[in-house]
Amino acid sequence: MSPFHVTRTLPEDASSAALRADVLHGLTRLPKTLPPKWFYDARGSALFEEITALAEYYPTRAEREILRDRAPEIAAATGARTLVELGSGSSEKTRYLLDALTGLETYLPVDVSESALTLAGEALLAERPGLDVHALIADFTRDLTLPEAPGPRLVAFLGGTIGNLLPPERAAFLSAVRALLAPGDALLLGTDLVKEEEVLVAAYDDAVGVTAAFNKNVLSVVNRELAADFHPDAFSHVALWEPEHEWIEMRLRSRTAQTVKIRALDLAVDFAAGEDLRTEVSAKFRPEGVRAELAAAGLRRTHWWTDAAGRFALSLSAAA
Repeated sequence: MSPFHVTRTLPEDASSAALRADVLHGLTRLPKTLPPKWFYDARGSALFEEITALAEYYPTRAEREILRDRAPEIAAATGARTLVELGSGSSEKTRYLLDALTGLETYLPVDVSESALTLAGEALLAERPGLDVHALIADFTRDLTLPEAPGPRLVAFLGGTIGNLLPPERAAFLSAVRALLAPGDALLLGTDLVKEEEVLVAAYDDAVGVTAAFNKNVLSVVNRELAADFHPDAFSHVALWEPEHEWIEMRLRSRTAQTVKIRALDLAVDFAAGEDLRTEVSAKFRPEGVRAELAAAGLRRTHWWTDAAGRFALSLSAAA
């Protein structure tokens, strides 16, 4: 069996320090915000897996359809010997690419969660004993440096996660990815597309309330990690379409006037009745907008694939 390498580029306490900084910054400004990455503790990750199976939540199924149908084309276009996956998580959808890339030698999953990387890496090695898996514990939005690996490399950023970044953050991220690409390398990018408002809102506000529980879980994370006293039932889950920005916002709306104490930060946060805490932005895209953002970062879009219903897109780009 090929070795399973893990390289840590984040300090052991990086997650704790980042949470403290994000909570202090986000809850002492107006409007109040928290980044969506704090949804994903063990319970939050399990809830998100439930969300991906809901009838209303189409993105995972749509992207899986594209990968299932188009992975051979992606492989033929790239000839990748190394697959780099940013925000790899369970690496579940990646298996279509791993199967299609017949010349693949190395898989480099990148994630902040060591446990997720280890579970996924060990599972992949059991299935593909000839594959070299080198996991990287890193924040892909900050100064990412990749280890040596055979080229050409295919960098995959799937799931529509780029939509969680605000426009300046997207520009910085795409420029950083462009800087990683050598001649012959490519970027495979997943983007959710603009569609009917009712379809979009339903995807983030399902009838059985799984997304509401997922959204409120961020409060439980802050309670546990920072000795806060949020009462999740004192907040309502809200999902709104913002047509000006063409994104979905997930919010937690305070049901009453209340004060939350965060003891680890020696901080008291006042919420007015009806005040919103924004927990996620999920931008939706149009083909011409994706092309323009890639071009601004020095990337040339060479391929564009959608699912049969035109709900989601994968694009392949090379350095311009």
